[in-house]
Amino acid sequence: MNTPKKLQDIKVAVDAVVFGYFDKKDLQILLIKRNIEPFKGGWALPGGLVLDDENLDDAVRRELCEEAGIKPDFLEQLYTFGNVGRDPRNRVVSVTYLGLVNPSYHQLAADSDADDAQWFSVNELPELAFDHQIIIDTALKRLRTKIQYQPIGFNLLNEEFPFSDLENLYKTIVGKEIDRRNFRKKIMSYGLLNETENVKKEGSGRPGKLFTFNQEKYKELEEQGFYFEIK
Repeated sequence: MNTPKKLQDIKVAVDAVVFGYFDKKDLQILLIKRNIEPFKGGWALPGGLVLDDENLDDAVRRELCEEAGIKPDFLEQLYTFGNVGRDPRNRVVSVTYLGLVNPSYHQLAADSDADDAQWFSVNELPELAFDHQIIIDTALKRLRTKIQYQPIGFNLLNEEFPFSDLENLYKTIVGKEIDRRNFRKKIMSYGLLNETENVKKEGSGRPGKLFTFNQEKYKELEEQGFYFEIK
């Protein structure tokens, strides 16, 4: 006699690893302080269960808005985590997302099931709930790879920025020194930066010119098969 199969009782959640960058500081990650069990009072990634009538992308954007008050311009699916026991309450499969924001353009506001929302250095993270440290490690690996073949780093900078900010950003994310001369030559050769009439004075040196990223031109080049590459 065949034993009947047990029906599934699996819940679907979304979690977001949102990176932020403050000029000349470590890469940052957005965390929320939970106000419900399990891990009440602990730090975790923003996220939660998907509603029955909700798409995944809508769910993660809702959770980010409810728990931290932000709406990332760049947000893409990262990976699906579904190990048994990852949530002590139920069998939960989490579809995770990677997001990028410029913190200066976003005012954090915790709500819903979050008591607080803060930016933390990737090098000084608190103990995290669930398997969120593993999720962050996965997202950081993806970011360090992706930033070298797609210009997503501009989502972390101000709309106008000196070239030195772009250098510092890449150095910070990749986690090692870069050849500044070759880096500048490579970036400028793509013709994706528009020089503005504004300057920014840094230290005792000459004021540096400010640039903007030409997103429309990049999209046009991408449609033509253009390949962005920084190594």
